[in-house]
Amino acid sequence: MSYPQPRYFGDDGEISAVFRPADVEPELASPSGMKTYYLATGRPTGREHGAATDGEFGLYNVVGLPPGAGTGTHFHRTMSESFFVTDGTVSLFDGERWVEGTKGDFLYVPPGGLHSFYNRSDEPASFLMLFTPGAPREGYFEGIGAVAGLSEEERNRFFVEHDSYFVDAKRGPKVD
Repeated sequence: MSYPQPRYFGDDGEISAVFRPADVEPELASPSGMKTYYLATGRPTGREHGAATDGEFGLYNVVGLPPGAGTGTHFHRTMSESFFVTDGTVSLFDGERWVEGTKGDFLYVPPGGLHSFYNRSDEPASFLMLFTPGAPREGYFEGIGAVAGLSEEERNRFFVEHDSYFVDAKRGPKVD
C-alpha cells in the first residue's frame, strides 16, 4: 500500500490547524447527563469549535453513556465506524459476539459490518466514535431522541437517511 495522491500542492505549508480547548461545552447534552462533543465533523456545522474535515472523517466524544443505553444491531453501507473506550465499560458487538470493552479497548467496523454498543454496567461509560469517510452524523445524534414519536414510515426514512440499517425491526428499518 502506498500513500494517497497529494491534496496539498504548496511549497511552504499553510496555517490551517484547528484547536479545540478541553473546556468547550458539548454540542449535545441529554437529560440523562450524557454529553456528545463534535471534535471533528465531516462537513462544517456552523459551530464555533471543532474541525470540519471536508469529508475525511468524523470524530465524536461520547461522555457519560448511562447504564442501559445503547443501540440495536445495525450496519452502515457508506462508512466504517470505530470505537475507542476512554472510561468505564462498553459492551461492544462485533457481529458475532459481545465483548466488554474497557479503557483503551478499540473496535473497528468496516462498511457493512454488523455492530452494536450497550452499557450493561451500573456506571456511566465514555468512548470516542470515528466515522470514515466523514458523514453528517450530527443530524443523527440530534434526531435520534425523537425517533420514538415518529410513525414507522418516518422512522424508516430517518434511519435510511442516516445510513443506519438495523437488523432488529423494532429499532429501525428491516434489512432487505
